[in-house]
Amino acid sequence: MIQSVWRAGLILRTLGSGAPRLGVTEIAERVGLAKPTVHGLLRTLESCELVVQDLETGKYALGPAVLQLGNAYLDGSELRARSLIWADALAQRANEAVWVATLSGTRVIVLHHVFRPDDVVQILEVGAAVPWHACALGHAIVAHHPHREELLDDELPPLTGQTRTGRADLSAALDLVRATGYAVEDQEAALGDAGLAAPVFGRDGSVAGAIGVVGPTERLLEDRLEEIAQAVRETARAVSRDLGAPRGTA
Repeated sequence: MIQSVWRAGLILRTLGSGAPRLGVTEIAERVGLAKPTVHGLLRTLESCELVVQDLETGKYALGPAVLQLGNAYLDGSELRARSLIWADALAQRANEAVWVATLSGTRVIVLHHVFRPDDVVQILEVGAAVPWHACALGHAIVAHHPHREELLDDELPPLTGQTRTGRADLSAALDLVRATGYAVEDQEAALGDAGLAAPVFGRDGSVAGAIGVVGPTERLLEDRLEEIAQAVRETARAVSRDLGAPRGTA
């Protein structure tokens, strides 16, 4: 491991963790490095346009080159590419928004978002990161993940009063995903919102990500739960087949 590259990566991840701008002292405290070291790395990252400095406050934020890298990652994602048509069809079938996501660390990252097919104003969530334990997409992935036990051992803070954070509760939920083929989220990431998701597998048989429907609790989890769950499972199997997943996983 090249230490300077690792440290620069820590800084970029810290700046991308939610705070819009951070000063050198704040960054140094969060990454556990000396201020002069952080300052030198920030200057290098700034020269690559990976970070920018606010001239008035002196604080740093992610730069435009990060967006270019993010777009390149999306363009190169086979999971996203293979799911585009299927996600559109699922949104039409469920009459709800659809997300395609993959796991990064302890969060799921939204790779593709199909709007609910109506005239309601909606916000594009591509790039959004949600703690795995607080969403159906995360449960669908981690239920089949080789590092499931390690992920269950991590600190799992609640996002709402409904978020399951206990190891026993989450382990039972993951076992249910494996038994039924889909995961259910009820106001665990945001009050009033729900989700149903199913795992997508790659050509080596490992879980590649998940696809799911998101929307208001009353529309997803009351009268149409089984209908939407079936649509989600069928769509996930179709995407898995397109990814070349072996028989028995797709």
